[in-house]
Amino acid sequence: MRRLLLVATLFAGLAQAAEPLTIDVHRDPNCGCCKAWIKHLESNGFVVRDHVESDMAAFKTAQGVPHRLGSCHTGVIDGKFVEGHVPASEVRELVKRDDLIGAAVPGMPAGSPGMEMGDRQDAYQVIGLTESNGEQVLAEYPAR
Repeated sequence: MRRLLLVATLFAGLAQAAEPLTIDVHRDPNCGCCKAWIKHLESNGFVVRDHVESDMAAFKTAQGVPHRLGSCHTGVIDGKFVEGHVPASEVRELVKRDDLIGAAVPGMPAGSPGMEMGDRQDAYQVIGLTESNGEQVLAEYPAR
């Protein structure tokens, strides 16, 4: 019984330590993949605040998202941008990185979160951006 109580206490402490991350997602009102990406984040423990924007291009510029890394929606978490269909695990890693101002999955690759198309997955990369506009490949997802 004592061991069971100890294990229960341990798990309760871990649950409290893993507070959900909150992300603001800015999107066009008619975009279905943006809503699918939001569901991906929520199913991975994020709290999402959904914002519909009338001018996404202006919003992206204000957030410092380079055009070359553009996609359809832009998230903001802890002052950093998350552009496009970035997997939840990579968003979590971005938050831990003080050297990055954002992360992006350019374009809209099939098979990325929110762009699921059955078994199809195009190869894509998650690109991190430094304050000096330097790019780093944070993760690579192969085609299958």
